[in-house]
This record gives sequence, C-alpha cells and structure tokens, in this order.
Amino acid sequence: MVSRSFCKRREMAAVFPAWILVTILVLEASLVMGGFQASLKLERRIPLVSHEVELGRLREFDRLRHGRLLQSSGGVVDFPVRGTYDPFLVGLYYTKLQIGSPPKEYYVQIDTGSDVLWIGCNSCNGCPESSGLQIELNLYDPGSSSTSSLVSCSDQRCNAGVQSSDSGCSGQGNQCSYTFQYGDGSGTSGYYVADLLLFSTILEGSMTANSTAPIMFGCSVLQTGDLTKSDRAVDGIFGFGQQSLSVISQLSSQGIAPRVFSHCLRGKNGGGGILVFGEILEPNMVYTPLVPSQPHYNLDLRSISVGGQVLSIDPSVFSTSSSQGTIVDSGTTLAYLADEAYDAFVDAITKTVSQTVRPVLSKGNQCYLITSSVTDIFPQVSLNFAGGASLILNPPDYLVQQNSIGGAAVWCIGFQKIQGQGITILGDLVLKDKIIVYDLANERIGWTDYDCSMSVNVSANLNSGRTEFVNAGQMSNDGSSPDQLQSIIASLLNMIMLAALLFP
Repeated sequence: MVSRSFCKRREMAAVFPAWILVTILVLEASLVMGGFQASLKLERRIPLVSHEVELGRLREFDRLRHGRLLQSSGGVVDFPVRGTYDPFLVGLYYTKLQIGSPPKEYYVQIDTGSDVLWIGCNSCNGCPESSGLQIELNLYDPGSSSTSSLVSCSDQRCNAGVQSSDSGCSGQGNQCSYTFQYGDGSGTSGYYVADLLLFSTILEGSMTANSTAPIMFGCSVLQTGDLTKSDRAVDGIFGFGQQSLSVISQLSSQGIAPRVFSHCLRGKNGGGGILVFGEILEPNMVYTPLVPSQPHYNLDLRSISVGGQVLSIDPSVFSTSSSQGTIVDSGTTLAYLADEAYDAFVDAITKTVSQTVRPVLSKGNQCYLITSSVTDIFPQVSLNFAGGASLILNPPDYLVQQNSIGGAAVWCIGFQKIQGQGITILGDLVLKDKIIVYDLANERIGWTDYDCSMSVNVSANLNSGRTEFVNAGQMSNDGSSPDQLQSIIASLLNMIMLAALLFP
C-alpha cells in the first residue's frame, strides 16, 4: 500500500504544481491527524503468515497471558479496536490511547483479565523497540508531558490499589509502585503516574467531541521474559478489571463514564471491532450474574450441551473457588476447559462427526480432516449459565483451522485444557463476533451474536441520572461519516486541480 501511494504521488508531481501536492497531502493527513479517531472500522495491513503454526505454540502464547489473571458524565467514551483473534495473524485485540500534554499515542492490549493500565516508560529496561504488528511503539516520558505527576504513597488511589494487590509502597522516595510477576517467569514493574487521557466522547445525536480526564496508570521501567519479545509487542496493557485502579473505575468515579463497558470483537475480514464505555443495546441480549467477590469476571457455568445433549459432567467441576471457575478474558486467544470437563467435551464432538469426517491426532490435539464446510458437519455447542443464559457456539467458535493435507482441511478443537487445573477461560475464540456487555453496576455480563462491522446503539446511564442514547461504530472524529469526509475531500481536490489548470 505504501509503495502504490508513493508511485501515485510521483505521477501527480509531474502534472500539478508543488502547492497543490502539499494541499492534497494536508487534506489526506487531516483524515488521520484530526484528533483521536472515533471510527471503529479497521483495515488490517498485517501480512499473512503460515497456518502451519502448531496449537502447542498458541497454547504457549495463552499460557504467558494467563499470568495477567493476577491473584489476589458526558456521553459514551469510544475507542478504536485493532487486531484479530486469528492466532495465525495476530492473536490479540488492541486499541490506541492518547495520553499527556501534548498527547502521544500508545497501543495497548485490551485485557479483561487484569485491572491496571500500564505503558512502557522511557527508562524501561527490556521494553521492545519494534513490533511485528507493524505499529510504531512509543515509550511514555513523564518529563515531556506538562500535565504528568508522580503518585505518592499517601495518595488515596495508591492505598486503594494496595488492598487489591495492584500497588505497593517500599518507602523509598514515597513513590507508589507496582510489580506484576507472571507464572511463566516474565513480569513488569514500575511506578504510578497521573496524566491526562484524551478520548473521543460520542454525544447525543451521534456527534463526537474530544475530552480529557486525569487518570492514574503504571509507568513500566522493567519487563522480563516474553514481554521483551517484539513479534506481537504493544506499548502496554489496558486492564479492564473491576478494581478501583482500572480506567473504567476511575472514569466512573469522576462521573465521566458509567460503570459498564462493551466490546464487539470482529472475527472475520481482518478483525477490528468496537469498544465503548457504555451499554450496547440489542434486543436479543441475554445476561447472567457475575459471581460476587471475585477478582476477575467469573461466571457460574452450570453445564455444557453438544448438539442439544447435555454432557454428563459433575456441576461441581465448574464451581467457583480460588483454584477453579469460569473466567471471561479478552487477553486469551483460544479457550480453555476445566481438566475434568475437557475429555467429555471432545469425545461428544468426535462421536457426532465421526461418520462424516476423519478424526486424527496432531501433536496431542484432536483434529479432523474435512472436505466440506465445518458449519454443515459439526454441531452447535451451548455453554449454559446461571439465570438460564446460554452462550451458543457455532463450529468456528470452538474450532481452529490448522493446515491442509491432500486437499482436506485440518480443523482442530480450539478449546484446550490446562493439565490438572479446574479453570475454564473464555478467550477471544469464543468472544469474537458477539456483543459482550460488562455491566459492573448491576453485576452481570450479557452477550448476543452480532456483525461487529456494523454500527451499534449505546446507552450511557450517567451519575446525573440522565441516560444518553447514541450510535457508535460508524463515526469519524468530528461526527461526520467517513463517506461524507471522503466526498468533501474529493470535491476540494477537484476544485484545486481545476484551479491549477486555469492558473498554472
């Protein structure tokens, strides 16, 4: 795309004067540089890689991310979404934040399995300098922002973080700090700063405006283990947990955002999606209560059905405790079933399709050789939760295409198991192509199938008692649609070119 655009501009240079080219470039740049983009459409430019990647490697990526499951108003705030669930392309979803004065851009992974927003800082040891995602990485420099300030141990926010193990104080320098150590040996540590977050707010009538709010976030000065690798590196992690230091909790306490956020992660055609602080409204939404007093988004999974038949699994396998339960985590690529439920799940699927496809084992994974559409062969799966809510999974929601052998596609069970663990994790494989609403105010999570390339209606029930209903997903930075902006640009360019011919 870059080389084609460059060649096109060289051809134009031979016909039009330099001032016209400058004007054209400025107009093009205005579509991108006009502030924080509210448009939630995404065109991916990440090159395709081989589908020969083993599921073992994908499990390893998820194992590293599982360390993030740490133990222990004025409208709808709208963020752009990039990335895809596809583990052979990206295997994560991320968004772009603007922080500081003047604001700088940072790409951060969307992670509902942790609480804190942290970003690599200029003094970081081990922070990646480049990314295989073809994004420019930036280190946050507190000294370059006129609105940046350190957070002391006496700060009330720091004390709240201590209670949830999200912050600590060593006494040295009276600086509020953090250390997140992950199970695989990787980790990050740093100190907390406060600065302004610049974000797009969608107002009533689908108009947008840029807003700012002070937030507290982590400034990472040390990264170890796989966090140092550059293949899928981002600037940091955007924790969407329930604790007080999460950005959603901070903005809610300031009356800027409601205590609810929603995402719709697009699984097809390059990914992307929608991420808003507010409740996406759809008539077919179903809700299930959050398990109370848990550090993560735990749900009460009661049973699993394959092809309409409830599997014979002891319900206690899914009960919530310190060592087991069902967690919703957008920081996980695949999905994981409790060890005691996994074999029954795989056996039921294999039995259903064994007369139509050829089951094979590939490096310990249950796979199938298929010569037709998986949706015509494989059964629906239903995860049945408390309150009568069921999460319906079509075959692409629990299968991953691995490669091809002799004209037959190899599809493998995308659900994995953590040996000897009772944890069930619903990652991006399951969450994609659905509206997911995290209603913290009412302690529930809801979902429905949805085409995440479409716009959505969002409700923001603000602290003032007023509810705003806006449309998100097709907005540009100033409230005009992208098509309208392109039309305006095209008209201006035509006038400029005509003026060049008349007044050379």
